[in-house]
Amino acid sequence: MKKLVFLFLIFTNGAYAQVKNGEPVPDINFQTVLNAPIKNMRLSQLKGKIVLIEFWATWCGSCLEAMPHLKQLQQKYAGKLSVITVTDETPVRIGQYLAVKPSNLWFAIDTGQAITALFPHHLIPHTVLISADGKLIANTSPELITDKAMDSLVNKQEVHLAEKKDVTLGYEELIKKYFFAADTVKSRFTMLPEIKGAPGLSKTYLNDSAFNGRRITCLNLELTTLYRLAHGDFPYSRMIDSSGQGKNPPAYCLDLIVADKNDLLPALQRELSKRFDLQAKVERQTKDVDVLKVIDADKVKKIPVNTSGKRTYNARHGEIDQQNITMDDFVGYLENYGTSHLSVVNETQITGNFDIKFSFQPENPDSLTKILSDMGLGLSKEKRGIDMLVLYKQKQ
Repeated sequence: MKKLVFLFLIFTNGAYAQVKNGEPVPDINFQTVLNAPIKNMRLSQLKGKIVLIEFWATWCGSCLEAMPHLKQLQQKYAGKLSVITVTDETPVRIGQYLAVKPSNLWFAIDTGQAITALFPHHLIPHTVLISADGKLIANTSPELITDKAMDSLVNKQEVHLAEKKDVTLGYEELIKKYFFAADTVKSRFTMLPEIKGAPGLSKTYLNDSAFNGRRITCLNLELTTLYRLAHGDFPYSRMIDSSGQGKNPPAYCLDLIVADKNDLLPALQRELSKRFDLQAKVERQTKDVDVLKVIDADKVKKIPVNTSGKRTYNARHGEIDQQNITMDDFVGYLENYGTSHLSVVNETQITGNFDIKFSFQPENPDSLTKILSDMGLGLSKEKRGIDMLVLYKQKQ
């Protein structure tokens, strides 16, 4: 999942304007640096080295995927390059991450987002490259910092990297801008190409009295993800992709409103089938899964039971804070945000609606195991028959 970063323009070491390519970068004060020989430092102390600043978070899947490449760059260009990761998470959380994922990188803490404000962005990972003489080379994406690009920089050759331009509007504002709909709209379908620099997400209006259950909006989602949503939001662990979409397939935006909520997903399936040759079918297959079971009935009784009747949906990698959820809902969270990437099957036989809130360390599966145990629950790896969504191209 990618982060929306709110920008603050006040720095602890002064107020700075946004830096443009080729301009000198102010003497950034990295006040708290973990995994480094010094606990605080300034950018000027790294003069003579190329500096790569990577904005990231432990819950950001794309950020975690970029980490091995950054570690490889730091090792290959030791003495010529300094990689500093920057996050607004706490030192405690980053310390937990490093205890499980040792690294040769330095980890700066920016809880006040002072460093972030100098290089405005909304989506992470976000990469900033600074020359050995302290000038901004680029605000870009980590995948563009290749060995070829670094070799050129080390040899003092000019390098041009595509600028990463994030949309400054929040997702609600984006939806209003591109897909505004009055409450009186009964039905419509609109589809657009990718909105460059915007986040990828879907919204189902579950707390909206006008559109509850009969509207879905998607921003910057790949076709396979749209098909997953159209067939009941199948988790990635329950999808077999034989579509041959390849690497970096195009993304799409869409907005669908129907008169009858029972027609929402069938209508989405119909609209997609009109425009694409991708096919989908549901097959029952026997797979290795995580089975959620009760291991301590007394502890289960202490799980907070919902009394408000209000349903909330806050969840991300390593964190859940949801009210009025069933055990099937909770299993859905574990399937999408757990640590094993296996499908999860509910065999607890627990009924009722609960308020569940906790955080765990995604890089440390034992942390989730401990939390579940405290709830009286446990996961065991077994084989079960489950429905799988199979995506494939229609034969000509």
